[in-house]
Amino acid sequence: MKIERRLIGDCAVEITGHGPEIVFVHGFTTTAEFWKEQVEPFSENRKVVRINLPGHGVSPHPVDRHYTIDAFVADVERVLDALEIKTCVLVGLSMGGTIAQRFTLKNPDRVTTLVLVGATPHGLGPDVKVDNVLAAIGSVGVAKASQNVIERSFAACASATLVEWAKNEVIQTPDHVARAAIRSLNDSDSRSELASIAVPTLVVVGAEDAITPPDQSRALADGIPVSMLSVIPDAAHFPMIEQPEAFNAVLGEFLGRHASH
Repeated sequence: MKIERRLIGDCAVEITGHGPEIVFVHGFTTTAEFWKEQVEPFSENRKVVRINLPGHGVSPHPVDRHYTIDAFVADVERVLDALEIKTCVLVGLSMGGTIAQRFTLKNPDRVTTLVLVGATPHGLGPDVKVDNVLAAIGSVGVAKASQNVIERSFAACASATLVEWAKNEVIQTPDHVARAAIRSLNDSDSRSELASIAVPTLVVVGAEDAITPPDQSRALADGIPVSMLSVIPDAAHFPMIEQPEAFNAVLGEFLGRHASH
């Protein structure tokens, strides 16, 4: 499958397929490759756009810019503008889910359908408190701290190969990016605004997610008027790569019912 790669601002973007756009945004220290299992099935009838956020994956990480939720929202806006995407299905994982919420609240006419994976309405779960993350970065360095979080992010049945792959992906995020991003993520709070999200929303969480526990996803689904919660068995924080067939089936069915284009 042909992959078009573009650098838009500070975002390395990967584009496959043709048709109505579905835009994937990854989480804290992860990369666009965490959506690798969604590329082939959803590129059959859609244009799949995977964004590496600034400072993540192969994207640039200049020191003279902001790595905050609001800055990342502006980055997603810039990508959509550059690709002339007027409306899209927007899918966000973890921190990407926070970005997707903020993007939708700011740009309600640009999102037809919202998908929030392993996300929360406020910060992260108790296992990833900002002070603990910053202390770990200071103690063992950002690469090891990120890998330690990854080790707690998979279900018990996940293969060692998959976990090692993920650990190798997250070490691409440098210290100054991780510190700024986790602080901003910790401060983000959309609880009072969830009722303003008017688009159909799918909330997905792994049953064994310790990073953003399922009760956080239930809070999201309860707060968004037109929403559905799906709990994926035998998965934790990354159901889209832990149980891709189950995840893709849930997402495909939801889009079939709700995506307007």
